Amino acid sequence: MIIIDDTLVSEEIFDVHFICDLASCRGACCVEGDAGAPLEEEEIGLLEDALDEVKPFMTPEGRATVEGQGVFEFDAGGHFVTPLNGGRECAFTFFVDGEARCAIEEAFLSGKTRFRKPVSCHLYPIRLSQVGDHIAVNHHHWHICVPAKLLGKKEGVRVYEFLREPLIRRFGGAWYEKLKIAAAWHLGKTV
Repeated sequence: MIIIDDTLVSEEIFDVHFICDLASCRGACCVEGDAGAPLEEEEIGLLEDALDEVKPFMTPEGRATVEGQGVFEFDAGGHFVTPLNGGRECAFTFFVDGEARCAIEEAFLSGKTRFRKPVSCHLYPIRLSQVGDHIAVNHHHWHICVPAKLLGKKEGVRVYEFLREPLIRRFGGAWYEKLKIAAAWHLGKTV
């Protein structure tokens, strides 16, 4: 682990290659798993504020789920997560030609809202967790992302490079510059 400000960064985000390959996985991360996407507490209010703009992009089942239980639920560990439709896909998922897409992000891309999507979704395959006074920044391994790792290797793009925008969104530009220096040091490159 490398310490940058108040974060503990796993070297895996420097070592592992990654580029999302939606043509291969079809957005399976929005469908598979045992809980919805992790939400930060402040994102609940942002999502509630954007809900009227997001609803037109949601499926009828997703709208019913959110209207029945709200924009979040708790996972087995007691953390905030997006609700699931009948224990399956995220309530904010809709499908285009069999590919899962995010209604929250679609509303953002359409200029309807300023909330893009939960930062946990934007950061995937990085997962954050609290470790004492630090935020751990770890790479999450999931079999559905094997095509993304192969594509990243082919293109020479590493996790921290692919996730530049969401890492800056979450931690800021100055933090990301420190991360790039740490990556160069770790990979034996000159800055």
